[in-house]
Amino acid sequence: MPRQTSPSLQEEYCAEERRARIRRLLTAIVLAALALRLAVTPLRNFENLMDADHIHAWEPGNVAEALLAGRGFGSPFASAQVSGQPSAVMPPVYPLIVAVFFRFFGVHTAVSIFAVHAFNCLLNALACVPVFLMARRSFGERAAWWAAWAWALSPYGIYFSAAWAWSTHLLLLCLCWLLVLAQEMEQSQALGLWTGFGLLAGFAALTEPSVLVVIPLLLALACWRLRTAGKRWLKPGAAAALALAGAISPWMVRNALVFHRFIPMRDSMGLEMWMGNNGYSLRWTSDQLHPLHDPAELAAYNRMGELAYMDWKARQAKAFIRTHPAWYVWMCLRRAGYLWTGFWSLNRDYLAAEPMDPPNIPFATALTLLAICGLAMAWRRRRLEAIRYGGVLLLFPVIYYFSHPEPYHLRPLDPLLVILGCYAILVWRERSRARAEMATAAAVMQEA
Repeated sequence: MPRQTSPSLQEEYCAEERRARIRRLLTAIVLAALALRLAVTPLRNFENLMDADHIHAWEPGNVAEALLAGRGFGSPFASAQVSGQPSAVMPPVYPLIVAVFFRFFGVHTAVSIFAVHAFNCLLNALACVPVFLMARRSFGERAAWWAAWAWALSPYGIYFSAAWAWSTHLLLLCLCWLLVLAQEMEQSQALGLWTGFGLLAGFAALTEPSVLVVIPLLLALACWRLRTAGKRWLKPGAAAALALAGAISPWMVRNALVFHRFIPMRDSMGLEMWMGNNGYSLRWTSDQLHPLHDPAELAAYNRMGELAYMDWKARQAKAFIRTHPAWYVWMCLRRAGYLWTGFWSLNRDYLAAEPMDPPNIPFATALTLLAICGLAMAWRRRRLEAIRYGGVLLLFPVIYYFSHPEPYHLRPLDPLLVILGCYAILVWRERSRARAEMATAAAVMQEA
């Protein structure tokens, strides 16, 4: 008589089979997402920085060129041969990555730029994995599969990874994994997990410092959950904070040594404030006055040095804001509305420069409204998840309301919007099905 497998072994075997099936399906979703993104990358109607007008107008690429020329982190606004300025405009991670591609495929060549775009497409597609894990922990496995496929097919995910060679996609992937780790940390005191969170947060900050605004929230929520469960939280929290500080301190030390001033992460806030607050309002920023595009501004930058130039721009922005407070308040409100709805203006001259706005406005607005509905439903059913998602969505873009927005600034939050939107749709389907079942049961009882 054949020996029977114990129930515990059968359960373990079934669990392993289920995990293997999830891995296979997630791999298929990532590959489908990558194929979609790579397929549209070569399209010439994309502003993908591969044409002669844009190929040098790219700060990470210019810094990468300076690195390969042995000049260190510098020359963000022009070729290293034109400008030899040391710089803290760009955090170090993404220029270093671009420098690797330039090393193998040539500096500012079409092949190297395409390789950078392909790398961004891969990063964006890989986000399907943490999107699934995050959504499963928050709202269940069905919502997780919906969210993973929705991200693979996301128009924003496809377009911006294929069209925009920037650190946005690396930050997006890092933020997704930070949220996944934060969910795990709420139930674990493992110092390795908390230290890993701190190191990843530091890496993300060295990619794009704006992420630092959400790290205290994620840490505070995880510490609070441990504390309410009667577990130790101070030591894990300190481990995460120390790991974060250790990760970012070398860049801060470098900035202090080079510029003889404390510069936490980057020194370009003066320029960013002035770009959005100088009286120009046809668009959300004055690109034509940027050192990348204005020879006079580039000359001033080279003549004054980076810190003096940034201080000058900060003084100009502050002076304009002080003398035009009502204009500034109105522009801050417009910036917030633009980031969440895609709407800036219906002015003919504006639309000539931004022809994709009319179809984008209903899509961006619908995505935002879906996410708000998902947040409202989560508040009633899964309040802690609503606080986590809502807190990140609230905090992350605040700086752009006061300086100036760009379409790519909100993209690291898109996976959260997709997850919340999928959750809202599933809840509506669930309610609709329940109402239909109740109506059917009522009809049956009436007939009886």
